[in-house]
Amino acid sequence: MPFPPDPLLPLSPPRSATALPLRGLTLLVVDDSRFACDALRLILQRAGARMRRAESLEIARLHVGCYRPDLAIVDLGLPDGRGEDLIANLAAQGLPVLGLSGDPDGRDRALEAGAMAFLEKPVGSVASLVRLIRQIVAGAGPEASGEDTPAPQADPGALRDDLRLAVDLVQTKGDPAYALSFLHGLARASRDPALEIAAGGARTPFDRARLAQMIEDRLSVLQGIG
Repeated sequence: MPFPPDPLLPLSPPRSATALPLRGLTLLVVDDSRFACDALRLILQRAGARMRRAESLEIARLHVGCYRPDLAIVDLGLPDGRGEDLIANLAAQGLPVLGLSGDPDGRDRALEAGAMAFLEKPVGSVASLVRLIRQIVAGAGPEASGEDTPAPQADPGALRDDLRLAVDLVQTKGDPAYALSFLHGLARASRDPALEIAAGGARTPFDRARLAQMIEDRLSVLQGIG
């Protein structure tokens, strides 16, 4: 079930360069999770960047065919293939790429494919991400800033959408590896260790049925939020 396209974020009102360290940059985020993308959107918007989102390899290639972002942030697990393939393609075009995954073991795969750095979900530090982006795009050092702040939490509505999609993926006869990878990444991004453990150990139909019930329980809790 594809998500509707995300609009181009407007730049925040003019402030100092220190307050908007990513001002003037356009980033393409390729990730099938609305929840993970929403958290990134909040960080990038507050830092002054523009962001576009693509939820699949196909849509990402359409984006790049229409404009050239300053940086692509590419998740490794996508519904129509591996993010490593897109990373290799974009890197061959000279486009800076940041690999992204909820699986820390994805670091080597992303770097071998051509990513300049790797970002593990969930994002823990706003300043560290902004500094990394500036270093990749412009080779710049960190801006002078105050105390770092934790990454903001995304909209609960985005989490609901992702959990509904996860139920469909787990219960249908689609690619089980993709379904569990999507749910594992979502569990890490939403800081839900119980769901992460369950997703990592779901090997039988019984396990997947229990996992689907866990997701339904979380959806019930979220019904009255946001």
